[in-house]
Amino acid sequence: MHRQSGATTVEFALGLIVFLMLLLGITDFARMLFTWGAANEATRAGARYAVVCDDTGNQAQVLARMQALLPQITTINLAWIPAGCNAATCEGVTVTITGLDYQWISPIAGAAALAPIPMPTFSTFLPREIMRQDPNSPAICS
Repeated sequence: MHRQSGATTVEFALGLIVFLMLLLGITDFARMLFTWGAANEATRAGARYAVVCDDTGNQAQVLARMQALLPQITTINLAWIPAGCNAATCEGVTVTITGLDYQWISPIAGAAALAPIPMPTFSTFLPREIMRQDPNSPAICS
């Protein structure tokens, strides 16, 4: 009987490790879903800024607007349709995020895959009909 005095403590410690790893795995998966949603919203916000502000040449400002929502964004593609158009001739704009990786922080995923997980390409198209028309916020372009 004397040799089993710490058995409960050891069992509790092992159970706690398993529980915490499961809890951190669930939290990390929720972070990944949040990043996914934020990337979708960032493409929408970037396309909206580009269309409303008629910003056919300044990709850096569109990227800065998108990074306010998701700082991990480093690579975007801003495509005016048709290429080389201006405010009078553009049909719309497509903003695409490429090369976005998700880095797990939980011990379960960290042990399984140390490399970041590449996320899919996120893209949003907005038509020309809303260019320079923002009744809710005239200061969006400043």
